[in-house]
Amino acid sequence: MNVNKIRLAVTVIGSAIGVVAAGVQARKAVAKGDKLSLVNAIASVLVAVTGGALAIRGARKDGEEA
Repeated sequence: MNVNKIRLAVTVIGSAIGVVAAGVQARKAVAKGDKLSLVNAIASVLVAVTGGALAIRGARKDGEEA
């Protein structure tokens, strides 16, 4: 396994963990009625999903160049 595949795997796993953590935060925010925390959780999901998508796109471009 080369370094790029390891980097991709770590990034995607990190993004998945970020989505799960944001989901937990969102559930707590809804239970407490905390709108600001809910907005933060939604933003965190967007960041995690975007990071994962960028990593996958980078890996595809690297694969095409090889």
